[in-house]
Amino acid sequence: MAARRLPSSVWVTGLTVGAVAVVAVLAVKAEQGPQPHATAAARPSASASAQPSAKPSQAAAPGVPDGSGAGRRVVYSLGQKRVWLVDASEQTRRTFAVWPGSVSPAPGTYAVGQRDAARTGSDGVAIEHVMFFATGSGLSIAFSNAVDGASPQPASAGVQTGGIRMSKADGTALWAFGDTGTEVTVVK
Repeated sequence: MAARRLPSSVWVTGLTVGAVAVVAVLAVKAEQGPQPHATAAARPSASASAQPSAKPSQAAAPGVPDGSGAGRRVVYSLGQKRVWLVDASEQTRRTFAVWPGSVSPAPGTYAVGQRDAARTGSDGVAIEHVMFFATGSGLSIAFSNAVDGASPQPASAGVQTGGIRMSKADGTALWAFGDTGTEVTVVK
């Protein structure tokens, strides 16, 4: 007796049911795992020393500084070495520590003027999510993150850098938040 061949619709139905079952199992497992939150939850904070640390310490994130404006904006604190992403309803969507370059922008209000997906930083490091917003000492000042996720090495004596570096995840979040024209408020 010859083997009977199944119609292709039976095969497609069987594969579809199997795929749906696999996705359902993976969804249940994902729900049971840790959940990421892009809010003002505890994030790394910068070291109080003049030198950036390779691993910022874990601490509760401080609130948005007073006098940092209103509305949807990026707030950068020179003294705290920290950035806040604030939405139009004044809610902090994310805050994180940064490693500033040797040249800082003056306190004030700026706007993101140019965005580059990737380039080489003035220190020779491959960077991404580059968002230019100010100038200082003849240098362009921009937020960015290293492509490899590494924290920057301290600048050599006499070398001026205008990059404000952050972790890869924070760089991705800032890139998604800040289009050209987005307000950047720099506070002391």
